[in-house]
Amino acid sequence: MNILITNDDGIDSPGLRKLAEAAGRFGRVWVVAPDGQRSATSHCYTWKKSVRVWEKEFPLENVKAWACDGQPADCVRLGIFSLLPEKPDYVMAGINSGYNISHDIQYSATVGAVMEAALWGIHAIAFSQGDVAYQDVVDCHLPDVMEACMQRKLKKGQVWNVNFPCCSLADCKGIQWDCKVSTDTYYDDSYVEESSEAGVRTFRLAMGRIWKGTPGTDLAAVIDNYVSVGKVRNLG
Repeated sequence: MNILITNDDGIDSPGLRKLAEAAGRFGRVWVVAPDGQRSATSHCYTWKKSVRVWEKEFPLENVKAWACDGQPADCVRLGIFSLLPEKPDYVMAGINSGYNISHDIQYSATVGAVMEAALWGIHAIAFSQGDVAYQDVVDCHLPDVMEACMQRKLKKGQVWNVNFPCCSLADCKGIQWDCKVSTDTYYDDSYVEESSEAGVRTFRLAMGRIWKGTPGTDLAAVIDNYVSVGKVRNLG
């Protein structure tokens, strides 16, 4: 089978390589990913201007890769319609550096990429981790979670959303399936004014999080050191 891999952290991201390596157990892997950081661009894609794509050397054998100066959703569309020899069986995005849970899902370009795949009827999975320092949890659980998500059917418009917790493997309590998307108050953000010159005021977002979630949600799962796996519904 053909598996298309993308991300929003850029084609040189270690998380992308790890995801492509794990996916190689299940089929032929193709990579189409942005040439740099595209986090928080949601389901944005390029409109009314050209997108450039070029072949990119990738540090895994038997993986053909392209870099793209567009958005993650562009990468998925290009992979489906122009670059792969046939429509992929699966699209996977990640492994993102930083959780994509609760309200963050609205802004995530990792999730936006797999939602683009779902629009075209392709089984899609997003992977994220809270902190890249905790690779042992990812290494242990990624292959099994990936296989299970590939085998478990999704309804039209649904995608799988996987988040690995910030803890050691010894502290990880396992996998919590069917986590609901948290609607708890999660943000504690504010804007800091940096300067004001000639009537132009400059602000910077100071991000904060409230780490308290309702049981059964993605937020509660990662707080409690579980791998969170749940479904997110796309439009349509």
